Order: sequence, then C-alpha cells, then structure tokens
Amino acid sequence: MPDCVFTCNVRGLSMTRSDIAIVGAGLAGCECALALARACLDVTLYEQKPGQRSPAHTSRHLSELVCSNSLRSDEPTSAVGLLKAEMRALGSAFMLTADAHRVPADKALAVDREAFAASITAQIAEHPRIRLVERHVASLDDAVLAEAATVVIAAGPLASESLAESLAQAAGADNCYFYDAIAPIVWTHSLDRNIVFRASRYAAEKNASGGQGDYLNCPMNREEYEAFYAALSTARRAETREFEQERHFEGCMPLEALADRGPRTLTFGPLKPVGFTDPRNGRRPWAVLQLRAENSNMETCNLVGCQTRLVQSEQARVFRLVPGMENVEFARFGSMHRNTYVNAPAALADDLSLNTRSRIFLAGQITGVEGYVESAACGLWLGLLLAARAHGRPITPPPKESALGALLGHLRRPAKYFQPSNAHFGLMPELGEKARKKERKALYAARAETAFAAWLAQRA
Repeated sequence: MPDCVFTCNVRGLSMTRSDIAIVGAGLAGCECALALARACLDVTLYEQKPGQRSPAHTSRHLSELVCSNSLRSDEPTSAVGLLKAEMRALGSAFMLTADAHRVPADKALAVDREAFAASITAQIAEHPRIRLVERHVASLDDAVLAEAATVVIAAGPLASESLAESLAQAAGADNCYFYDAIAPIVWTHSLDRNIVFRASRYAAEKNASGGQGDYLNCPMNREEYEAFYAALSTARRAETREFEQERHFEGCMPLEALADRGPRTLTFGPLKPVGFTDPRNGRRPWAVLQLRAENSNMETCNLVGCQTRLVQSEQARVFRLVPGMENVEFARFGSMHRNTYVNAPAALADDLSLNTRSRIFLAGQITGVEGYVESAACGLWLGLLLAARAHGRPITPPPKESALGALLGHLRRPAKYFQPSNAHFGLMPELGEKARKKERKALYAARAETAFAAWLAQRA
C-alpha cells in the first residue's frame, strides 16, 4: 500500500490523514468514505445502527434504501440518467454496486435492495482505510468529533433530534423541514394474476405478443377507480405533531394528498393508464396501479407512486379495493416521517462547509438535494473535493451545464423558500437556441455530455 502521509491546509486548518470523521453511513456517507479511501485517506465512519435506528430504517445494513428500490430513469436523455452516467465516470461505488444488483424495471434502474445494501456494507467493513464505529453522534460538539480536523455530517434527512437541533443552531435552519412518505410493499404471491398483468408502458406490440414487461399492473375501469378514489379521499390519515406545519416535497407527495387536488389528478399522475391495454378486454383502462419488483426473486413488489400517510388499517382497506389486490398481503405498510435539511444557500459555503463552522461539511439529502442518486452524488463530490485538497491538488466544480454541476448549483442559488430538489433540466442554464418541447431534453443532454467530458478531460 502506498505511503499516504500528508498535510495540507483546508480553509486554514491542517489536515492529516487520520483526521476525517464522517457521521452517518447512508448513501452519501458511504459514498464519501469510499471516495476518500480510494484517494488513500483514512476515515472514521460513525453509524448509529444497529443499536439505534431512525423511524424509517429496519435493515441492519448500511446504505439502506428506505422508500423504494428504484433509482429512477437510466435514460441518457433524462437528467437523473445523465447524473448516473457522470457518477460512473467519476468511479462511484454507489453506481458500480447498483449496476451489479439491478432488477428488471424497464428504462429505470432498480436494484435488489437487500443485496445492494449488503454489498455496500461489505465494502465499508472490508476497506483497510475505513474504520466503522457504531455510535450515535448526538451533536456537532460530540467528544468523538473534537479532534477531527474535518467533519462530514451525512446523517441524512432523518438525523436524530439532538443532532438536528445542534445543526439547526449552527446553520440557522430553524423550521427548515418537510414531510416525506413511503409506499407500501406487498407479497407478489398474494396478487390475483387473473387480473394483474405484466407489461411495460408504451410497449403495446411487445405486450400483445406475449413479451414480458418489467411491471405488474392492476387495471381499473371507471367505476372501480371512482370507488377507490372515494375510499382514499375519506380514509383516516396519520396525524402530525401539533407544532409542525405539514409541508411535502412536491416530487414525493402522498397519494391521498394528490387525490385532494381533484378526482382526475391520479389518472394523469401515478395511476395514469396511457400506454396500457387490459388483456381481458383489449381496451385501455381508466386507471392503472403499477407494482415494481423489490428484489431479484420478485417475491415482493412496491406500489409505484403510492407513498402514503394513511394509518395501516386504512391502507389495507383502500388498496384492497384495487382489482387484483383484493386479498393482497402487506410486507410493509407505507408511512410518513419528518425530513430535515438546511437552507443551503444561506447556511453553506461553496464547498458545502457550514459558514459558521468551516471544519464541518454537509453531504447528502440534509444539504437540500433530494433522492437516492442525488444524495450519493453529493457525497461523491464532497469526497473528491476533500481528497483533492488533502493531496494539494486544485479541483474546479463540474460545469453548470452538467447534471452534477447543476445539482450543486441548486445548493448555491438563493431562494425565498429554499426547497429540496431532484436532478432535472430546469436546474441547468437555458438553451441558447429555440427548439420544440420534445427536442429540448435531447439538446440539454447533449450539451451536458459535452461539457462534462471536457471538464473530466481537464482533471485527467
């Protein structure tokens, strides 16, 4: 192993190879730790599991995927597909592991959640430059962080109350939160396969000829959908605490909150029937509830787009009104939890360090990026940044035209009401040319690929 002893200055602080502490072994924390370890740096990674878990976590593994196994589109003409391609080019352990444990999901990248998390856990545990410590770090002033020259807080949106309070005091992030909901998971064997059919959206010819699509689909006619909608709209919901205003991230709205916007909202959203034909009658359904495999053996399925805050008994009653799910068995009910993030443009410097405490950096969803891929991308970038500084090498941010550069730019863009964001083309600079709506994504993608490739070549 090469000699990696070094010193360098990070915003006026001397950093030695053993002075990097990371709090939180989720996607961002593990990705950051592995990036630093690849750069020949020693890291201490603090994780509170298995001794203590957040309300949404159940697995013993690190980098647990909580609400879905989907990493969304893998298409190069989508913003998140571009982000994944850029991460692969940067040597992302997250992407390498995800690709190795993918399960069928049409044009999306979905993974076997248990196998993915087990693999990341093994990589962390077996790496000679990563020391994994089971400990709940209660605050930014915790004794274990006192001697570290560089601290990375990657505790995620479900950081413990004490750590969140400590962070809020340091960042001035009072009342900066939103609510997030996760979808139920059901046992595949309990679905009625006389009704439920396998198909992928828009693959009409393939589906009609007996080809296998990547999703299971529950078709509803108008009467069935209206009965489902009525039950959903009136079902009892889990209560929030009185002193907290309920605010949802727009990209992960509970199904019932979407239903509150009107009876056709769901049929133009997560339950849209476009691109499907009910094999029982040869007609397009009025609505379709899709299910996506949770693991490689397809024993369980996630209800796509059906994140919910209904109480468990109501979830069972309402979803069993869907044709094909009359006797469905739930492997996990949906739930809702409070997610914490900081007002990044006001609280963080360009390098993701706290303005008030320059030795403390933030990574992942707690910064205001939203989504599995985005969280890991943020951790990867911070790992690359800290590694470059530690070795005395200059590093420039990725171009704003790229997916990663645009995502990081979101964290620097002042806003009256800062909100978390997924990767999307709206974060990128406008195109300098007119184009039809359906051509714009391809143009954004081509420009991003060119800009990122040029930036990457400069780093070589």
